[in-house]
Amino acid sequence: MAKTKRFETVHEEKSLTEVTRVLRDRETGVCYLYQWIGTGGGLTVLVDRDGKPLVMDDQSQT
Repeated sequence: MAKTKRFETVHEEKSLTEVTRVLRDRETGVCYLYQWIGTGGGLTVLVDRDGKPLVMDDQSQT
């Protein structure tokens, strides 16, 4: 039985020393910003203008 990955990359930008990705949780639709610069990085939830988690359904992907 193949296991589906929970997170998918919906946007990505790269340079020699930086990686920026928007990840989407396939179960909840919540989006996260992941950034790696040099030797360190971080992850945070993306929020809408009301401060609520940004939710992207399957149909709203570009």
